[in-house]
Amino acid sequence: MRSVIIALLALGLVGDVTGQAQTGSVRVEVVTGTSEPVAAADVVAEGVTYQTDELGIAVLDVPAGVVQVTVVREGFVPITLSIDVVVGREQRVSVELAQAPTVEEEVTVVASTRTERRIEDQPMRVEVLNREEVEEKMLMTPGDIGMLLNETGGLRVQTTSPSLGASSVRIQGMRGRYTRFLSDGLPVFGSQPSGIGLLQIPPMDLHQVEVVKGVASAFYGAGALGGVVNLLSRRPGDEPEREVLVNQTTRGGTDGLLWLSTPLSDRWGLTFLGGGHVQDQTDVDGDGWSDLAHYERGVVRPRLFWDDGQGQSFFLTVGTTVENRNGGTQPGAVLPATGVPYPKALETRRFDVGMLWQMLAARRYVVTARATTARQWHEHQFGEVREQDRHGTDFAEVTLRGSTGRHTWVGGLAVERDTYDPTDLPHFAYRYTTPGVFVQDDIDIRPWLALSASGRLDHHSEYGTFFSPRVSALLRSDGWSTRLSTGSGFFGPSVLTEETEAAGLTRLQVNAPLQAERGRSVSIDVTRTQGPFSYTATFFGSRIAHPIKIDRPTYTLQNLIEPTTNRGVELLGLFRRSPFALTASYTYVQSRETEGGVTSDVELTPRHSVGLVGMWENEDGRVGVEWYHTGRQRLEDNPYRGTSEPYNIVGVLIERRVGPLRLFINGENLTDTRQTRWDDPSLRPDRAADGRWTVDAWAPLDGRVINGGVRVGF
Repeated sequence: MRSVIIALLALGLVGDVTGQAQTGSVRVEVVTGTSEPVAAADVVAEGVTYQTDELGIAVLDVPAGVVQVTVVREGFVPITLSIDVVVGREQRVSVELAQAPTVEEEVTVVASTRTERRIEDQPMRVEVLNREEVEEKMLMTPGDIGMLLNETGGLRVQTTSPSLGASSVRIQGMRGRYTRFLSDGLPVFGSQPSGIGLLQIPPMDLHQVEVVKGVASAFYGAGALGGVVNLLSRRPGDEPEREVLVNQTTRGGTDGLLWLSTPLSDRWGLTFLGGGHVQDQTDVDGDGWSDLAHYERGVVRPRLFWDDGQGQSFFLTVGTTVENRNGGTQPGAVLPATGVPYPKALETRRFDVGMLWQMLAARRYVVTARATTARQWHEHQFGEVREQDRHGTDFAEVTLRGSTGRHTWVGGLAVERDTYDPTDLPHFAYRYTTPGVFVQDDIDIRPWLALSASGRLDHHSEYGTFFSPRVSALLRSDGWSTRLSTGSGFFGPSVLTEETEAAGLTRLQVNAPLQAERGRSVSIDVTRTQGPFSYTATFFGSRIAHPIKIDRPTYTLQNLIEPTTNRGVELLGLFRRSPFALTASYTYVQSRETEGGVTSDVELTPRHSVGLVGMWENEDGRVGVEWYHTGRQRLEDNPYRGTSEPYNIVGVLIERRVGPLRLFINGENLTDTRQTRWDDPSLRPDRAADGRWTVDAWAPLDGRVINGGVRVGF
């Protein structure tokens, strides 16, 4: 591991020192937290590796100007600092190394921005949910990542099909189709994952989650107009690990999960995730319509890792999901308006393969190759109508990364093929191929100022050629850090939207060719850290030109003439002092669209959202309390009301270690908040133009849910 780190750091900082006429000297003293000298530490500067003597001292001869110096020693966390070298003068620098608890924690890399720099050094803000946070939400909903994302500031998991439980993730008020989902940097979930697909990803094998907000087309092309969610998997350790989780809910849900990790040799490692999930079809309010769909789902995902210790590595992931889901009227029940049953169902079969290979080239550069193929088969039932379809995604990318002086740069080529074949409605089929070329340059101008500039040129086979730039800046001073970012991008539209996920395509009308959507976004983040306290304020805005929208009264898909605008603010406060952690968040979003000359808020987008989470945790267990407030939302095509009511959700989580067992119980929505507790039922008095019999879900439908179970690690 140490040699890999040294090789990568040397690769990232290679420079031609022989051709420099003006140089300076830097005397680096490396010590521990107790001021003990650290001998045999590697000090990397401008492609040259020096080693400290028995007194922990290394003398560097480097070019004048700002030079990055990285110190690496087995058992310590590597550290990088920038030094402004002056010609003809020796400068003295003292570096204090912190002990590393495990090898896995030695280096923190960010996979969502390609340069793999430390998160605190990224000019573009990347929010990270660590393993501890993943575990907390896993105990609440072990079968999917919906809870994990919904309780993240600026993200909202919006139910798109109440009958079947489909959802999408909206980032800062942007529609769910603009969010790009990745797994270890690979699009194994497809270019436009369906709303059901989000609910088929168990979080048990996740190490952390990275979120990039705002237009990210400069990094990932057409599918990232709203942002990127990257799910990073757990890696195998030096010893075998086995973990089993069993969960049961008071609404008839059962989850069983198995995670295995084992080193196969000093270079090979393997992890395995297997899950079985069952939910009873449940009518909570007694109106004969299912508030919770029945499903039976199986998930299998092995991952293979290889690392030669010399900078070359390989990663392979294979996933299979099989699910049968049923909703609509309860067994034996009928629709009051028709007197006949209305079943809804969805069968899903999906398979994906992804790989990532990385190597050092000429001891100066990192070459990375990624590839993915994914296939998904659906059979929908909307009452008397059945629709079958096939989705396909193929992706390949090659990048070259290196560093020269203050610059860390990446260039690459990518191609993505997205296919959709609705067997029963072939006129909606498409075959999109999008090759692209991209570059990125991160520049450390001063220790307190860093810039990142990136650009991508894509040629969409249906909508033409698009250039997507993004520029970010990071300024740091005395515990403050400020990030400014702006970018533009595009989205290649299709008939797959949040509305068609819920109602199908049979009744859909498209009366004119669709145009590509173009977006711009800007954000300013200001963060202040003071001991255990951290505060962040984010101001953001975006504009989407030619947004596509379904006109609900006629169920017609079209481009709107006027742009959709989006602006708001996120406030986040953190307090962490073991064993306590407290998180407070507030999000204001004003998302506006103009249709038929009338400007209004985008439906199902609350302007105000508040969250407060407290957690006490030690090695024997944890206790957590959370409260979330959701403000009013504009409703569309709802015969009972045009604006929703605000509501509150309260939850409590308790986990306790008993020998080898970890017992947990979680109370979700203890106030039993339900949409049908207000004056409007979920069923419509008549059928909508798109064929639906239900109104949109703007609040929970399942009410109070208690779940509990056991985790066993062995």
